[in-house]
Amino acid sequence: MMLRFIADENFDNGIIEGLFQRKADIDLVRVQDVGLRGEDDPAILEWAANENRILLTHDIHMMTHFAYERVRNGQFMPVVLEVRKSLSMGVAIEHIILVDECSFDGELENKVIYIPIK
Repeated sequence: MMLRFIADENFDNGIIEGLFQRKADIDLVRVQDVGLRGEDDPAILEWAANENRILLTHDIHMMTHFAYERVRNGQFMPVVLEVRKSLSMGVAIEHIILVDECSFDGELENKVIYIPIK
């Protein structure tokens, strides 16, 4: 089963475009595409959980805080991929595709993974 992604509202559109260029069949939507523009982080995480979508974000502080809070409260959370903003687009795209192609559905639940993967 192919993994499904949602990009946070402020996620780099260049990375999103590059992902579609490299992997046209990637299942990726943006927060803006699904009516969540301006919603707070807990609402976005809740939507991602309900839709079983991996969240792509650059928000390394607040989104991570709310993600770990969900796990502490026993709430389901698909993985959050924290992509460092200073990372080159090419490296970010490669690492996201690596996660997509080398992970099984459900394997990464309730985790935060930092990109680049070390």
